[in-house]
Amino acid sequence: MRRRHFLTGAAALTATAALAPLAEAAPRPAAALPPRAEIVSVLRRVADHWLDTHTDPGDNQWANATFFSGLMALHRLTGTTRYLAYARGWAEGHDYALNGGDTTRHADNQCAAQAYLDLYEAEPDEAKITALETNLHRMTYTDQVDKNDDWWWDDALHMAMPPFARLGALRSDLAYAEKLHKLYTHTKHTEGGPGLYDDTTGLWYRDKRFLPGGILSPAGKPVLWSRGNGWVAGGHVKTLKALPAAHPDAAEYRATLTRLVEAVAAVQRADGFWNVNLADAAHLPGPETSGTSFFAYGTAYAIRAGLVDRARHLPVAARAWNGLVTTAVHPDGFLGYVQKVGDRPESSQPVTYDSTADFGVGGFLLAGTELATLAS
Repeated sequence: MRRRHFLTGAAALTATAALAPLAEAAPRPAAALPPRAEIVSVLRRVADHWLDTHTDPGDNQWANATFFSGLMALHRLTGTTRYLAYARGWAEGHDYALNGGDTTRHADNQCAAQAYLDLYEAEPDEAKITALETNLHRMTYTDQVDKNDDWWWDDALHMAMPPFARLGALRSDLAYAEKLHKLYTHTKHTEGGPGLYDDTTGLWYRDKRFLPGGILSPAGKPVLWSRGNGWVAGGHVKTLKALPAAHPDAAEYRATLTRLVEAVAAVQRADGFWNVNLADAAHLPGPETSGTSFFAYGTAYAIRAGLVDRARHLPVAARAWNGLVTTAVHPDGFLGYVQKVGDRPESSQPVTYDSTADFGVGGFLLAGTELATLAS
C-alpha cells in the first residue's frame, strides 16, 4: 500500500524545484563535464591539500573512514603511491580493527572496513579483514541472528551495506548479502512504523523523528536531509558495485537508487548544489558540499550503469561537479561549504566557504573519481 506523505510524485518535486532558484545569486554552472584530466587535476589538488595538512591520519571512525574510502578510490583511478601509503599507514595504525571491537553492531563502526577491503584488494593479506570478518560473521551466523533493527537511521546504509556485500562476494557466501537485505528491509519498510523510505517520492527520512507527524522545517514543511539521502545514494552505489548483476536483491537496489537519483535531479539548485533540506528550499538555503558530492556520485554511477537516461542526467552531474569546483574548492585545494557532523539541516550551521570535514572530502573524491571514469 502506498503511503501518502508530503509529496505526490514527480509533479510535486518539480514544484519544489521551482523554489530553489530563488536562493541563487551565482550564474548557472556549465552543464558539460570537463575533460578527464581536468577532473583528476582537481581531485589531486584537494587530496594533496588534505594529506599535507593532516600528517596524523586520524581515527578509524565513520567520518574519517569515509575520507579513506574516497582516497582509495582516487588511488585506484590514478595509481598514486602516496595515497596508498597514507591509507596503509592509517589502517596499520589501527591494526585494521573496528571502532567498538569485534562485537559491535553499530553501522558507523563498520565503515572503516570499506577502506580495509580496498587495501586488501590492492595488497592481499588476510589480516587486513580479520576483524571485519569476525564482526560480520557474528551478526550473520551466531549473535542474535534474527535481530535486524540495527540500522535505525539512513546514514547506516552507506556505512554498513558495502562491507556486507563485499565480504559476501569475496567469500562467495550468500548469507552475508541475505543478512544485508534483512537489515536494509527493516530500515526501508519497518523502522519507526512505516520505514524511512517514502515510496511516493523515492526519498528517505533521516530517522523516525522526521517521519510525517514529526519534526518539520520552520515553514511547516517536511525535513528530508540532503546528506542523509546522499549517504543512502552512496551505500547503494557501493553495494551494487560489489554484487553480481544477477543477484536476487540487486534489482531492488538498482530501482531504489534510480528513483533517488531522479528525485534529487528535480530539486537541484541553479548553482549545481542541493539545499540541506530537499523539501524546503527556504530552509537554511545556501551551497552545501557533502550532500551535493554524494548526489553527483550516485548520479554518475547511475548514468554509467545505464539506470537513468544519459542525456537528461549528465547535465545534472556536470552542474554539480562544476558548481563544486568553482564555488567550494579553494585555489590551494581546501574544500569548503561542507556541513559538519550532524543529523539535520540545522546541524553545524552556518555552513561557509571555510567549513570542511574529512567525510566531505571523501565524498568529493568519490564523486570526482566516478565522474572522471564517466568522462573517459
